[in-house]
Amino acid sequence: MPANILLVEDEPAIQELIAANLARAGHHVLRAADAEAAQRIVRDALPDLVLLDWMLPGMSGMEFARRLRAEERTRSIPIIMLTARGEEQDKVAGLETGADDYITKPFSPRELVARIKAVLRRRAPQVTEDAVELGGLRLDPATHRISAGEIALALGPTEFRLLHFLMTHPERVHSRAQLLDQVWGDHVFVEERTVDVHIRRLRCALEPSGHDSLIQTVRGSGYRFSSQADTAPAVR
Repeated sequence: MPANILLVEDEPAIQELIAANLARAGHHVLRAADAEAAQRIVRDALPDLVLLDWMLPGMSGMEFARRLRAEERTRSIPIIMLTARGEEQDKVAGLETGADDYITKPFSPRELVARIKAVLRRRAPQVTEDAVELGGLRLDPATHRISAGEIALALGPTEFRLLHFLMTHPERVHSRAQLLDQVWGDHVFVEERTVDVHIRRLRCALEPSGHDSLIQTVRGSGYRFSSQADTAPAVR
């Protein structure tokens, strides 16, 4: 599944090479030549992953990574550091700053794409094409199909994305604001009650197979996907 990747790299030739290979792999690439430009991009819309050069003009990549990790809105964005500094202490420093992975230049495009896929699978599974099976449901992003055993279920595109996110983050409670950011995008301004409408539609779509109870309301907090019985009174 295509991911929105923010590439922060000040060397034009390297930026062009990386961007071309990411586009060839099916990703959408946003480019910035320095951390200040990258900050403006992140303010407009959160990327699925940041590829961040360590040595940048002005604010360093390390400082930009620290700022991303310090703010609640950007804290969970996966970060891969790109650098020519291959010493062990440099790698440790990058990882301790909050980077999810560290790639030393020069690197092969195939390795980079593989590292991106691995980080997304670990940190943002909702943007991968990996099928998810949980609680008797199977969701396949590649074919956009949902099934429960032999029963095929029909979901609209928003309900599909909502279920995909919930299934890839099971047992966790997500507020309406968090679901809006993750499913609709934090640059889309809609009322939080919109989530309630789509949760109701999602439950209705899952009713034919009896899996609507997997979408649980946590009063005062939000929603979660859970295969464990919810002992609280049902809230629709």
